[in-house]
Amino acid sequence: MSDDFTKGKRGPVVKADPKKVRITIRLDADIIDYFKNQVHKAGGGNYQSLINEALRKHIQEGDRDLEKQLRKIIREELKKAS
Repeated sequence: MSDDFTKGKRGPVVKADPKKVRITIRLDADIIDYFKNQVHKAGGGNYQSLINEALRKHIQEGDRDLEKQLRKIIREELKKAS
């Protein structure tokens, strides 16, 4: 019994999101393992998407953290000045 793939199409079954950019990046193995384990615990998904979400969250919250730090420094300086 042989399978006939003469009418098969090459390429991915699901097309990639056109807003995403393919890159090559080197990450530490423990980082990749962490995200793969998170996906496994969640019952499935894509570890690369999870890394993307983590990076996006970091960027969005980074501005808030900076604002918190600046407010703290200003309060401390105002106390010193009084």
